[in-house]
Amino acid sequence: MKQVNFVIIFVICLALVLFGIENTELVPIRIVKDIQFQAPLSIELILAMGIGAVLAWVFSVWTRLQRMVEVGKDIRVREDRIQALEKDVEHYKAEIEQQRLLPAAQSDSQTTEAEFVS
Repeated sequence: MKQVNFVIIFVICLALVLFGIENTELVPIRIVKDIQFQAPLSIELILAMGIGAVLAWVFSVWTRLQRMVEVGKDIRVREDRIQALEKDVEHYKAEIEQQRLLPAAQSDSQTTEAEFVS
C-alpha cells in the first residue's frame, strides 16, 4: 500500500512540476479591492490546490471526531444496558436458587409431618 501511495504522490508532483515549467507568466492576484500582487500562474494554482487539500483534511478530521463522539455515546449506552442486564441475571439466579431451596424445604416438612402422624 505504501508503494501505491508513493507512486500516486510521485505522479501528482511530477505533473505539478511539468505544469509549473509550462506556465511561468505572471498573473495578478487581487485579494481585496486595493490589495493585489503578481505571481506565476503555476504557483497560484498549486497554492489553491494546497489550500483545498488542507481544507479537505480539516473536514476529514472534523468528521472523524464527530463519529468518535457518536460511537462513544453508543458505547456508554450499551455498557449501561449490559450492567443492567447483568444485574437482572444475578437477581434471577438468586431467585432460582431460592426456588430450588424452597421445594426441598417443603418436601422435608411434609415428610416430617407424615412421620408425626403415623
